[in-house]
Amino acid sequence: MFAVKVVACSALREELRMTGREKRGRMFVERPADFGAAESLGSDDIDARAGGDDACTSVSALRRTIHEFFRRLRKSTYVLSASLPTFDEDGNVLTHAEDSDDDDCDGRDGGGTWKLESDDDVRRAFVRAEEFFLERRRSAAAAVAGDDDASSTSTTTAMRRPTLVVHVTKDPNASPPPPTPSYLVGMPDPRASTTITMLSFYSFPPGGVPDPERTAEVLRRLWRPFRALGRVYVATEGINAQMAVPTNVLPAFFRCCALPSSLSSSSSEAEADDGQYELSNVLGRHVENGINVDPVPVDVEEFATDPPFRNLHVRVRAQIVADGLERPLNWQNAGYDMPPLEWHRTLKEARERLSSSGGGGGGGVGDDDTFAAASIPIVLDCRNGYETQVGKFELAEPLDTENFRESWDVLRERLRDVPKDAPIMTYCTGGIRCVKVNAYLTQEMEFTNVSRLAGGVVAYDRILGEQAPDEEPMFKGVNFVFDRRLGRKITDDKLGTCYTCGAKASLISNCRNDNCHRRMVQCETCGGSYLGTCSEACKTRVINAGMAPMKNLVGKSSCGDGGPIASIEDEGKEERTGEGAIYSSLDDYSLAHSTGSPPLFREIESNTKRLLPSGAHMVSGSVQGRLLTTLASVSRGGRILEIGTFTGYATACFLLGAAQAGMSLGADAVGTRYGGGPFVLSLERDRSALGLASSHLRVMTQDGIGEEGATKLRDIGPDAKDSFTGDTISFVYNNVAGCELLRVNDALATLEEMASCNPTQAAFDIVFVDADKTRLIDYVNALVSNDRVLKRGGLILVDNVLWKGLVLDASSNGYDSGGDEPSEDEESLRRNRRARKLANKMHRFNSAVVRDDRVEVLMMNIRDGLSLIRKR
Repeated sequence: MFAVKVVACSALREELRMTGREKRGRMFVERPADFGAAESLGSDDIDARAGGDDACTSVSALRRTIHEFFRRLRKSTYVLSASLPTFDEDGNVLTHAEDSDDDDCDGRDGGGTWKLESDDDVRRAFVRAEEFFLERRRSAAAAVAGDDDASSTSTTTAMRRPTLVVHVTKDPNASPPPPTPSYLVGMPDPRASTTITMLSFYSFPPGGVPDPERTAEVLRRLWRPFRALGRVYVATEGINAQMAVPTNVLPAFFRCCALPSSLSSSSSEAEADDGQYELSNVLGRHVENGINVDPVPVDVEEFATDPPFRNLHVRVRAQIVADGLERPLNWQNAGYDMPPLEWHRTLKEARERLSSSGGGGGGGVGDDDTFAAASIPIVLDCRNGYETQVGKFELAEPLDTENFRESWDVLRERLRDVPKDAPIMTYCTGGIRCVKVNAYLTQEMEFTNVSRLAGGVVAYDRILGEQAPDEEPMFKGVNFVFDRRLGRKITDDKLGTCYTCGAKASLISNCRNDNCHRRMVQCETCGGSYLGTCSEACKTRVINAGMAPMKNLVGKSSCGDGGPIASIEDEGKEERTGEGAIYSSLDDYSLAHSTGSPPLFREIESNTKRLLPSGAHMVSGSVQGRLLTTLASVSRGGRILEIGTFTGYATACFLLGAAQAGMSLGADAVGTRYGGGPFVLSLERDRSALGLASSHLRVMTQDGIGEEGATKLRDIGPDAKDSFTGDTISFVYNNVAGCELLRVNDALATLEEMASCNPTQAAFDIVFVDADKTRLIDYVNALVSNDRVLKRGGLILVDNVLWKGLVLDASSNGYDSGGDEPSEDEESLRRNRRARKLANKMHRFNSAVVRDDRVEVLMMNIRDGLSLIRKR
């Protein structure tokens, strides 16, 4: 690996509004095996082989790496140059960005900067960096041997690997940035909006979307100023969007989406480059039935409690609605797009005719003769079964499918004997599925009198309320919507049946047990008594996981009232004997019969979600946390090294286990980094995370892991993220186990320094690696190369080794897009370049470490995968 310090000039620093990570400018570049030993090459006669896809040999690959690092950096606006690192008087590599603005480069040890304009330039620069590192290492060795002074010893100590400084400088000849689009001029600040508006739209442009990746990229850029959230799918066939937009910027957002069909003669080339020309061919007039806007905006505080969307995800997919058809149809030939008010009148008249003919008001399969005699259209609900359970139009027949791909067989069976000129009306939630259904009915089944509800139930609800508010809706019940709201009530009718008790209900929810997540209809009574879960088993799991106040358990209430709840002879008896409890899987049974985490850990997880929500998924969680505590408690000395503190959840688990080990061993001294008894050392780079972690551990060591400590943690506020101002902080838990949080810039460099006994530190029983996934093999090599950091027979724990399941695809050298329609989360992961790249690296690490005869590996399918690597 090469270490690269990326330094942006002052003009770019101001223009890019750089993040903390970008300001630090630390990244790493892989050194390919065939790079060529620098010792055997002169810098003036290097055979600089061009091409390849490595950032140390190819200027295009280096630029891609730079763009991945600086998200806002525009192409063709900068030039690259390189220099060797400089050092302060103590031998530390300078990391100040101001170093890049010094035009006098003679003071650098490398003697100046070099332009990086070709593959030769890039390779030559990295070879110089390697030569520079090797020369310093030789000088340091000579100094230690007494052959030279020690002037360069500290230099090499600080520089753990070949290091290159890459300067990113604004190109003075670059074109100026495009002018502010007209729709953004005078737009209010979206952060000042008091409400959020839900909306949806779709388009099937006649020419399709020629470049979905480019279109998705432009959509992200154009919509970023609105601070919009949502889920948008882009495919060759079209665009499908469900979004949440601050209400105060809706007019500007509409103007952005209503782009002209072609650029006017006054439009600038810069506007065309900003994507308007491309988008005009896929949005604008091609948005079918306009943008569906929810008639009732949501208050921002209410929205924040359970947001339907947490980010704006614009994803490229094979189809915007997966249909399972063998060949694509012509989506422009999809029957008549019936306006909502005409649809309302047609259904109302059909109901009256059916009633006068004696056919009743239900319709449905088997009534075709009655329908034909009264000229009643066949109304088909093209949504899935769970959607129609809680709401549908009068006269409508649900297709009652589990997923949209099942629709074609159902349609063929239902309409097998129906005349080809019979009137058929279809509807769905937003209108997009009916485009495909009606195209199929028209082109594959040759029906000639087909219509669909323009804009779906969403548009019907809005337009009827706006233009005919006194009319009784023909749609009864709740309209299911595909966001976290799950439903919008149109009438008070309860059409569904409660999954739990069988009563009439209109609410759709997902079981609160994340391992179940069953989508179900449930009444309000059962929703409260079962704590939002579908069964007693899931309710028990939620309680054990600390997600709800504990009830009907033996002992004391988790709410802290201290009163007894039940005796083991009465209410607890059924739980103790196992009778009456229903478990849907062995996982549920195992979890329900495992000791839950102490209350303090629940609050650490809650604080992370509240104060660092973007990283909430990184918390180890109850099951893995209990495993970490158990492993620490049975270790030989209770000495743990953690690489990657984050907010301290795993640190607290290890500290609890270390204290338990110390008490079992009868330890008579609190451990430190340099020796003694049980001790946890945790390394972290992020000061905000360290601020939260130190606040959590301070409460743990002062107030314990029970309700008292948990209550104290609830008082921690955002200012805790700024509380870690030094480089280290220490704690002692139960007068048995010591703990130190240490801020480091490069954890691997620190680990390698510890392995070199500089300074001498006592070895550890367990090392938990939850850090840079691209360098895991380097961490393992540093730990097994000698016994100075990890004892012989010790454990290395590596987290996230399954990488969200994507290692399966990585192991088969491809990402299978066939089979059943993936969930939105799976689709996002498969399409995400970073996820694919890291999955490949994780698979290579897993494959390499299991073949290493210095270790024994047990990979556990727990959470996101945990490998237990025992050092032989």
